[in-house]
Amino acid sequence: MNRLTTTATKTLRLLPRATLILMLLAAPVLAVPMMRAGTGNTIEAPPQKNTGLGFVLLISLQRG
Repeated sequence: MNRLTTTATKTLRLLPRATLILMLLAAPVLAVPMMRAGTGNTIEAPPQKNTGLGFVLLISLQRG
């Protein structure tokens, strides 16, 4: 009986800490469905300008 009581006491001591850790880990996962991002919230990068500099560098490095 003493062994059962010791095990139960240890388990009850760890329960609040385990609950806190699980809440901290689950908070981001549960927060994602709450955020309703529409198409207006999309952030896009500006289009890149093709200057052809990469091709010039490639040719010059092959010759060197």
